[in-house]
Amino acid sequence: MSVIIIYNPESDSGQRIAAAGAESWYEPLADEAVNLGRTDPDQDPLGYRTLFMIELASRYYDDASNLTDQILQENQLYPETALLSQFETGSIDAAIAYRNMAVERGYEYIELPDQINLSNPQYVDGWYATTSYTLPSGQQIQGGLISYGSTIRHMSDAAVAVFDGHTTGNYLTDHGFILREQFPVYTGDIPQPIRRITEDQSDDTRSQLTRSTTVQSPDITGITVLI
Repeated sequence: MSVIIIYNPESDSGQRIAAAGAESWYEPLADEAVNLGRTDPDQDPLGYRTLFMIELASRYYDDASNLTDQILQENQLYPETALLSQFETGSIDAAIAYRNMAVERGYEYIELPDQINLSNPQYVDGWYATTSYTLPSGQQIQGGLISYGSTIRHMSDAAVAVFDGHTTGNYLTDHGFILREQFPVYTGDIPQPIRRITEDQSDDTRSQLTRSTTVQSPDITGITVLI
């Protein structure tokens, strides 16, 4: 998964963002005439990942500095569901979102470089991890890879079929997920029905699917996949 910028191609501001592209998207966003939306970092992981992305962009681009002060404003904050409705009604020109949100809904978007979009494992240590945000509770969130998990809690033919459909084949990429070489990663003992699924994959895919590590939570039963 990655952070991207969705924009309204029918608005003047959206057209400016599209023209700027991945090389200079931050220039129009720094203009107060562009209505940008984002989620609240105190309430939503996308909110603090937005802050991480903006901070990394300030370091990544040669002609950009302190983009946090230039781009971010308090009146840009919305709950995630309200963010999309504001965007669809044209109340905002652009929003910082997850890639799957854009792909599933057919939004136009700017694909950001791996160095700032929080999607590439090779940039976690020493780069993504140099960012952080402290929640009101005092908990500090460190920048890192965006990942999703799926688990089968109660084994059944129906559950295995859904799990198979969601974690193999083209389902994930069709819905906007980026599958890196390291993923999916399975944890725990792979039940026999799932093992048969993985054995049906090609050799290259199977080597990715059958990697395992220590089970991350005692509440997770069966198999969990990290994507």
